[in-house]
Amino acid sequence: MTKTTFFLIITILAFICEYIDSSIGMGYGTTLTPLLLIIGIQPLQAVPAVLISQLSSGLVASFFHHKFKNVNFNLGSIDTKVTFVLAICGIIGATTAVLVAISLSSFILRIYIGSMVLTVGILTLIAKVKTNFSWKKILSLGLISSFNKGISGGGYGPILMCGQILSGTESKHAIGRTTLAEAVTCLASSLIYIATHVVIYWNIVTPLIIGSILATPLSAYTVKKIEEKKLKNLVGYASITLGIITLIKIFI
Repeated sequence: MTKTTFFLIITILAFICEYIDSSIGMGYGTTLTPLLLIIGIQPLQAVPAVLISQLSSGLVASFFHHKFKNVNFNLGSIDTKVTFVLAICGIIGATTAVLVAISLSSFILRIYIGSMVLTVGILTLIAKVKTNFSWKKILSLGLISSFNKGISGGGYGPILMCGQILSGTESKHAIGRTTLAEAVTCLASSLIYIATHVVIYWNIVTPLIIGSILATPLSAYTVKKIEEKKLKNLVGYASITLGIITLIKIFI
């Protein structure tokens, strides 16, 4: 594979995954990380690259979600308060996860990533019953999802989105909150990876940033126009498929 072909493939993958992610609040890292592993990129090359690129696209996508009134990030709004709590949880969970990730073997990380993607795919499909909003639930969701994000590059959106919806949050608000909180979590995770001297492969990061940012305005607009349930189910089935493929590839 030539450098140009590699660049184009990574850019296209990032565009597609970010379009899905910013449209329904899940799917970027959960889908993209296994895809990068499948084409031969190692976990500690793929995960930091995914985190850095989603930091960039998450901030841009949050701006467009606010602009299109999918969410209200004005000072003092409930969306801002929930996002702040999720961001703090994200920093704690992601920091813990990175310190765990750098001490694990590539084999163990692949098993965890594959199993996690398979699990969140199933959770995405079965998340139907709503309960009452609770700050304790938000704290728990923030910590668990950010740990998954820091250790694998994915698993944040599916858990946080489904959890918020189950807790009574409207889908559009959950999408906007998840997008911004995830960007903060990605920042914390990226800084920890860099501080622990993990090598950042910019030949992977650059096309990921370009592809993901290009998708953000289109995806934010899509939230206003497309039925969320169909895309949500698509991500669920895709996550299950990628989880199975990732686990099978470990032993091939």
